[in-house]
Amino acid sequence: MNTNLPTVLIVEDDLDLADIYKSHLAKEALELMHVDSARLALEMIEKVLPDLVLLDLQLPDGDGMDVLRHIHKNEIPSAVVIMTGNGSMEGAVLAMRYGAKDFLEKPFNGDRLRATVLNGLELHHLSGLVSAYEEEFHRDQFHDFVGNSLAMQMVYRLVEACAPSTATVLVLGESGTGKELCAEAIHQHGPRREKPLVAVNCAAIPADLIESELFGHRRGAFTGAVSDHEGAVSRANGGVLFLDEIAEMHLDLQSKLLRFLQTGKFFKVGGKTEENVDVRIVCATNRDPLDEVRKGRFREDLYYRLNVVPITLPPLRERDGDILQLAEHFLKIYSAKEGKRFRQYSPEVQSTLTDYEWPGNVRQLQNVVHNITVLHDGDVVELNHLPPPLDNLVAAASTRSAMLASGDLEPEDITLSNIRPLGDIEREAIQRALAICDDNVPKAAALLDVHPSTIYRKKQSWDV
Repeated sequence: MNTNLPTVLIVEDDLDLADIYKSHLAKEALELMHVDSARLALEMIEKVLPDLVLLDLQLPDGDGMDVLRHIHKNEIPSAVVIMTGNGSMEGAVLAMRYGAKDFLEKPFNGDRLRATVLNGLELHHLSGLVSAYEEEFHRDQFHDFVGNSLAMQMVYRLVEACAPSTATVLVLGESGTGKELCAEAIHQHGPRREKPLVAVNCAAIPADLIESELFGHRRGAFTGAVSDHEGAVSRANGGVLFLDEIAEMHLDLQSKLLRFLQTGKFFKVGGKTEENVDVRIVCATNRDPLDEVRKGRFREDLYYRLNVVPITLPPLRERDGDILQLAEHFLKIYSAKEGKRFRQYSPEVQSTLTDYEWPGNVRQLQNVVHNITVLHDGDVVELNHLPPPLDNLVAAASTRSAMLASGDLEPEDITLSNIRPLGDIEREAIQRALAICDDNVPKAAALLDVHPSTIYRKKQSWDV
């Protein structure tokens, strides 16, 4: 056997058909094998681990679907193409659900077989590369970030890629998504980790004090300036300066910040001597900076100066699988901090947490878990421990169930003729946006006010 060639296992009980399939594939650079029963197929799959299995569903000693289920259940790295003379859409859907890559309905010609096998092998090869890459680089945590979703893996890789440089980073994302954690990760992962990280919240400081806070002032520069003050840029010298809520900075100060970014030089308020520092700038905003530019509230030249490396943090609702991981992480922390016994969530609470939209993102989830550990105790977090607004969702669901049980609410009242499935409406909205944007996903995502990964994920689910 030539182990350098892709291996294809043909599972077909009709020996004449098996010979025909082998003749169609004979000119391809493949190692072909054949068995005629489900038992032999399972033995050969375990022994050889073929790259692709051409699997007949009607076998003398069992159903080929059982072989497919075995491959799927045991995560055997073999692509499967189903062959059957009794093809149906139901069979195709079931086969795809168990991981089949394609579905051939007999009779099929040689060109169709060759194309299906070669495409299946190519997809199998690419999937293997992706799996190997994800296995090597996939992480549940990164610095103070917690989450193993695909959206967060992209954030981790962006941070790793840009951390060693001196490029300015603009972190975008809704409130509560962890923009300051991102700045801290860039600082800790870069060469300036031994130097200070200084954070300035541009929205929390009064407009008449922000310049002094940023650049410092000399004694007597204004009423109350009784001594010299070292500004944030001086304190961050050699390290990282994090400007949070940068889009809320006053226009007058934006021009001074732009000059500082261009030259690294500045004047303290009331000072006459130009000073020079070496800092790396990381900025963040929960607003759309381009929209702020269009509205005249943010300088366009400053935006392009800041937007060298943009990193968009996904909202929690788009971080598939991360909600429960974060909830368990916070439960462990706050149970220990508050001296409580909580160790896990009930299945009903888990369902409620994952169904909720979390408009306040990770910060809101963190506060909810802290609230639970402060006000309650026990081994398991139950529904009655949930604070507002989650308790209102539970109450509404209970009321609806009670009305259905009592007959006050008929099932047909729930599905009135003028109500359409939300999934259909969502799909139409996305497809309309894609059509308007000539299938440019980032542009469509901007119009729909969602992250591009949401559209990619939806399109993938429709294809399946």
